[in-house]
Order: sequence, then structure tokens, then C-alpha cells
Amino acid sequence: MSEEEAAFVEMKVALATGLRERRKRQHLTQAQLAEFVGSSQSRVAKLETADASVSLDLMVRTLMSLGATRGGR
Repeated sequence: MSEEEAAFVEMKVALATGLRERRKRQHLTQAQLAEFVGSSQSRVAKLETADASVSLDLMVRTLMSLGATRGGR
């Protein structure tokens, strides 16, 4: 794995971790978040594990729907 690929994976895992933590802080289940963003519970589970099939765009849009900002707050 190249340095760039490793950095990409690391970033995706950090975003997935942030998404899971933010969802839990808001006391939402995966199913509730899925309904909120118009997706499925299984897709949210994949988001939270940084599954390779999940796009970075979807991760960021889901995080922003939970109130995340560019500064990470």
C-alpha cells in the first residue's frame, strides 16, 4: 500500500469513528440515522466501519447531517 493509500484509509477510518461517536452522542440508532439521511441501516453500519464500498462523499454528507462542520465540531 502506498503512503497516499494508507493516508486515505486512515482518514476514512477517522471519519467513520467520528460518525459513530456523533450518532451515539445524539442517542440515535443506526436505523434512526438511516431514516434521517434516507438510507438503510446496513449502509450506516458500513459507513461506521469505513467499508470500502462507501464513498467519502457519503461519509461527509452523513457527518454534516449530524451537525459536523469543517472544523470538526
